[in-house]
Amino acid sequence: MLPEFNLQGKTALITGGGRGIGRAIALVFAEAGADVAVTARSAAQVQSVAAEIEVMGRKGVPLVCDVADSAQVDSAVAEATRKLGKIDILVNNAGAATVGPVVPVPDVPDDVDWRWPADQRMSDDTFRQIFATNLDGSFYMARAVAPQMIERRSGKVINIASTSANLAFPYEAAYAPSKAAVQMLTKVLALEWGPYNVTVNAISPGWFKTEMTEPGFKDPAIAEARVKSLPLRRLTDLRELGLLALYLACPAADWMTGQVIVLDGGESAIAYAN
Repeated sequence: MLPEFNLQGKTALITGGGRGIGRAIALVFAEAGADVAVTARSAAQVQSVAAEIEVMGRKGVPLVCDVADSAQVDSAVAEATRKLGKIDILVNNAGAATVGPVVPVPDVPDDVDWRWPADQRMSDDTFRQIFATNLDGSFYMARAVAPQMIERRSGKVINIASTSANLAFPYEAAYAPSKAAVQMLTKVLALEWGPYNVTVNAISPGWFKTEMTEPGFKDPAIAEARVKSLPLRRLTDLRELGLLALYLACPAADWMTGQVIVLDGGESAIAYAN
């Protein structure tokens, strides 16, 4: 293995690590030699992923945590640090998504998988819950982990944003702004922590098949149209996203900070017409 892509002796904490993107990143990191703590709200999910990590010969630490709760975040970081000795890499992946109108609109499209009745407006709780998980959770985790990284003058923070942060689509009035905020948080923290050799970067994934995005692929015709709209005309495996995260976590990316890398099959290169 190239030494620049080796995580031997490193430790990582990955939020939303019980399934989907977080699980894929956790397994790639373990394969590259890291010990990994994974958090999620589901004990069964994180225990399953931790067991997979242990089978690979690395230490897996399952932690139940709701990242929207700063007290739970502080507790999880303390526990991960106790069990792993330190946290070299933080991946803020935990996220929530919702699709629906801000207010009732006429001529509702048939192909939208509404998360609440289309004749109702978006509630305060729905709006805040999306921001609490996507933005607040990333902030809380970074705030909790950064002091030890700054003290050691070494650390990697990787935030998972979304192409929705840059490509505006209707019915994402909570999700898209929350992910745009994650991108800006990435840049601000990169400036604050760069002098201490702590890098902060983000990945903005496009369409990947996960438990969260499954509703968007339920209709075969819509799924086919979505894939055909991509310049590469295909989806890819979550492992590819894990490998990109690995690059950002490794010494190979030591001089990269404050960047948002898009992995979307070319979708963001398209000039969408209004």
